[in-house]
Amino acid sequence: MSQDAGSNAPKDSVTLIDHSTGNELNMPLLEGTVGPKVIDIRKLYSELDYFTFDPGFMATGSCDSRITYIDGDAGVLLYRGYRIDDLAKHCDFPEVSYLLLKGELPDEEKKNKFVSDITYHTMVHEQLHKFYDGFRRDAHPMAIMCGVVGALSAFYHDSTDISDPRQRMIASYRLIAKMPTIAAWAYKYAIGQPFVYPRNDLSYAADFIHMMFATPCEEYIVSPTISRAMDRILTLHADHEQNASTSTVRLAGSSGANPFACIAAGIASLWGPAHGGANEAVLKMLNEIGDVKKIPEFVAKAKDKDDPFRLMGFGHRVYKNFDPRATLMRETCHEVLGELGIKDDPLLDLAMELEKIALEDEYFVERKLYPNVDFYSGIIFKAIGIPESMFTVLFAVARTVGWISQWNEMIEDPGQKIGRPRQLYIGETERDFVPLGDR
Repeated sequence: MSQDAGSNAPKDSVTLIDHSTGNELNMPLLEGTVGPKVIDIRKLYSELDYFTFDPGFMATGSCDSRITYIDGDAGVLLYRGYRIDDLAKHCDFPEVSYLLLKGELPDEEKKNKFVSDITYHTMVHEQLHKFYDGFRRDAHPMAIMCGVVGALSAFYHDSTDISDPRQRMIASYRLIAKMPTIAAWAYKYAIGQPFVYPRNDLSYAADFIHMMFATPCEEYIVSPTISRAMDRILTLHADHEQNASTSTVRLAGSSGANPFACIAAGIASLWGPAHGGANEAVLKMLNEIGDVKKIPEFVAKAKDKDDPFRLMGFGHRVYKNFDPRATLMRETCHEVLGELGIKDDPLLDLAMELEKIALEDEYFVERKLYPNVDFYSGIIFKAIGIPESMFTVLFAVARTVGWISQWNEMIEDPGQKIGRPRQLYIGETERDFVPLGDR
């Protein structure tokens, strides 16, 4: 089988010829508004009896989308056509959430209404408060998140009919609004402190921080710098095209599952150390290095191709240039460290020295192994006082708006079908059954 230019093939197509049978297939070339052309292989199996083999879906498009665009070679990330750096500098997270969910930046009136609608949905059903007691005290916060978010479908029956646009939007608002409350309560439960209820007079990011760190014993004032840092972290992590967790949400949603179950599935996928756990891995790596004096030793190990050690938080699977989010996160990281006046934290000193070496060392510069967004977010969380077990939870809070935007887009797509990947079977062929006594 080979790819040839058939004499009768349309200009914008690729022709595949099976030389064993003489059959050929003209496959259309699809072109997005930006990005590479895509070969439409939907008729490959039905007409030629072949399908493709692409582990990890490295060269496979599973859907068309208007939400997020990434150019990894150029280091570009766009939300609905807007550059991530412009949005992170000039918008707050609710404004970016509106953009992802509805497709356009809001005017002042629309933004105020959206913020109000989200703010007055932040409380959860009081019976959900008791749901946390079913978990062991030492349960991982991500395990609690999976369970509680999945359970929302049992509490909000009026927003689970996915065929109703109004119910879909109510469910979307509820998920965006309630996720910080659910996340903060997962943390409070883990450390044995009383739950703190949301406050309608605080911004989205400030309210989240307040629920995380306030106690009934005394007043807790949220630092504007920390609040701004959290808002930016949420914005930078809000969506990232068809990654593992987003694809999981879409795949679960393609079966018609209710939105709360779909987002719970996304949380489960995000939990993996190869996905949402990367910033947690950064802190573990820094603990392993332990001392600034040992950095040259570990850098040498990272350069040794025969050594399994890898520097976590450097380079990115998608971005072959500088991660566009990392520049903003670096700026935010140094603002937070300056605000908190941290001068004698060995782990943070180690991180800053490692950053300096990575930005100057010829080995890292040549291979474009720059510090990525996970490197800096892990340092910020550490500085703020957020434990490692909560790092991925914060990622889930940020990514919820991206997941629900992608889910809505999939439900509204008239060409959407239930996900059903194929496989290359390499097991036994058909065998004769042998009764138990004769084996």
